[in-house]
Amino acid sequence: MSSISARTHRVLKRRAAIWTALAFTPALYAQPAPVATLPSISVSGDTPPLTLLETAATGTLLGLTPFETPASIEIISNEQLRERGAVTVTDAIIQAAGITAMRHPGNGGSSLSARGFTDSNSIAQLYDGVRQYGGVGQTFIYDPWAVDRIEVLRGPASVLYGEGAIGGVVNVIPKKPTRGPIENEIQATVGTHDTQRLGIGSGGALDEKWSYRLDVSGNHTDSGISLGDSRDAAITAALRLDVSPELNFTLTQALAWQEPTRYFGTPLRDGTMDYGLRHQNYNVADSKIIYRDSRSELKAEWSPNAATLVRSRVYYLGSDRDYRNAENYAWTPAAMIERTGYTDIRHDQEQTGMITDATFDGRLLGLANKVAVGFEVNRSSLKHTNNSPYSGTSLVDPWEPDHGRFINVAGTTPRYRNTASQYALFAEDRLMLTSRWSLLGGLRYDHIDLTRRDLVAGQTAYRTTFNNVGWRVGTVYDVLPTLSVYGQYAEAADPVASLLLLSPANKNFDLSKGKQIEVGVKQTFWDNKGQWTLAAYHIQKDNLVTRDPNDPALRIQVGEQSSRGVEATLSVELTPAWRVDLNAVALRARYDDFNESVNGVSVSRNGNVPSDVPERVANAWVSWKFAPQWTASAGVRYVGKRYADSANRIEMAGYTTTNLALQWEARRDLSLALRAFNVFDRQYAETAYYNQTQWLLGEGRRVELSANYRF
Repeated sequence: MSSISARTHRVLKRRAAIWTALAFTPALYAQPAPVATLPSISVSGDTPPLTLLETAATGTLLGLTPFETPASIEIISNEQLRERGAVTVTDAIIQAAGITAMRHPGNGGSSLSARGFTDSNSIAQLYDGVRQYGGVGQTFIYDPWAVDRIEVLRGPASVLYGEGAIGGVVNVIPKKPTRGPIENEIQATVGTHDTQRLGIGSGGALDEKWSYRLDVSGNHTDSGISLGDSRDAAITAALRLDVSPELNFTLTQALAWQEPTRYFGTPLRDGTMDYGLRHQNYNVADSKIIYRDSRSELKAEWSPNAATLVRSRVYYLGSDRDYRNAENYAWTPAAMIERTGYTDIRHDQEQTGMITDATFDGRLLGLANKVAVGFEVNRSSLKHTNNSPYSGTSLVDPWEPDHGRFINVAGTTPRYRNTASQYALFAEDRLMLTSRWSLLGGLRYDHIDLTRRDLVAGQTAYRTTFNNVGWRVGTVYDVLPTLSVYGQYAEAADPVASLLLLSPANKNFDLSKGKQIEVGVKQTFWDNKGQWTLAAYHIQKDNLVTRDPNDPALRIQVGEQSSRGVEATLSVELTPAWRVDLNAVALRARYDDFNESVNGVSVSRNGNVPSDVPERVANAWVSWKFAPQWTASAGVRYVGKRYADSANRIEMAGYTTTNLALQWEARRDLSLALRAFNVFDRQYAETAYYNQTQWLLGEGRRVELSANYRF
């Protein structure tokens, strides 16, 4: 009990410091004035707006729309989230062009692939613009109930968000406090596989100065497999104070808890998958996966005049993860499943930081100019407790497994703590060369001090430092008021492994450097009833860690990986009753210089496709309002073949899934929705686990009925 009290005291002490730190920012000294009016948010099922013309928070610091930004930015709006009914945030994210999921318990169920690059080292994930650095993946937030929109920036983004974003950035933006009358919402869902979901939301103005937002949700399902129970709960609360039209503060507290399905995949038999085993789970009966996340933030916005905006936020992020599972499975000659990798791991991760930026509108050399400058400081740490070397072996029947109990040979003890202190300086500028031609540039410097403390030996294992300068330059030219062309060159960096998990063997490797060239076209048409985009790019990433051809026991940093591709999106309201949303990606991803050790011999993988990277991905969504209160919709997703290994000998076949929905607005305040996911019960592998012959199979057919009441 004393350790729990001490930990609670530390957390409360940090949060108290966070909530008072902004007392030292200039924004606090602005003079009060009449209260500002915030826009209200509608909860009706209106037609999704043209997202090319909406201000995006992710592409730049300058408050530009995707149409004005020389980059590929896609916004999944709140209306689209509601219409498509994604069950998880990841399900919603992969509706964006070219984004695929690589989720398994080892990466927190959240890792992504984009533009030929994979995992949390190359695809950064943000929550309301704040990034959790150096861990194993984003476990917060799981449920899209509290999400207002999702913004996806494809391609290098280190100039905005630091190392680890060569493939792109996903920013999950929650619902915020709004002005206007208080609006409440309740949604209840039941479905197959013992599914129950409940969401409660409320928000609005309390008086002339105070407004709030509260979202609570909980979910349960058994996933249709043995030991398949999963459950989660989340609460997000935000309180906003409008001191004046120029100054406001928002205090946010969010908590999330998950017990995801304890499924680590199904093993191949003689190189092939037996889909008759897709309902079997070979984990132990007392297995455990638990994620506990918390976020506290105080944010201030100050606009002393029409040309200036200053923003500052201080925050605390906490994430505890517990794993106790038998993780590796393989067939034996006796037609049994051998279980190894009895793994007991605990992560105690936390991060405290501050981000401040200022944007100024003005003129430079007589031309319209907008500039943003800022800095970020943070400190993060991860205490790693485990039972390495993860011994233990058992056999189970493939069709009727006796799950048994967990085997802990070495015992579970704290092993190490990695601590990273980081600061960054960044700037962006947009210069209007003419009324139709703009030039945009950005620069960011990151400095990271990383220390590893060996908790067994009681001494420092290593100290190392990383530095990086990321930059980009781009231009946008409006051929027509509704048609723009753009080009961009960017440089970025990825760590060779998650920094807070970086081993002593990798401590001396530099960051992997990447560069991208991208050109594209964006257009709105039919009186803003439609929009389309087309982008072509080439990315090259150097300094991969590879085997030394002269000594396969050693690793060196000389490798190279590249991708080039084309992305297209189309959204159009064909008639008041029909709407179509399409996107498709074709890419060529390759190892250009990469060696792998096979039985002690260095083998070149040059010319091969990186593992878990599909080179063809497409999404289509069609909705039809066939009656005044009725809407039918269908979504189709195609993911091409992927390889489970860098030798490209183990192929995961491509697949197509289909979702259907029928929605009825029974009353102005009540709607019902019947949704079917993977209606043709397609059998497919979504990703491979760390073991190349152990695949995590996608969900089968699922049906849900939801009722949504607004008051």
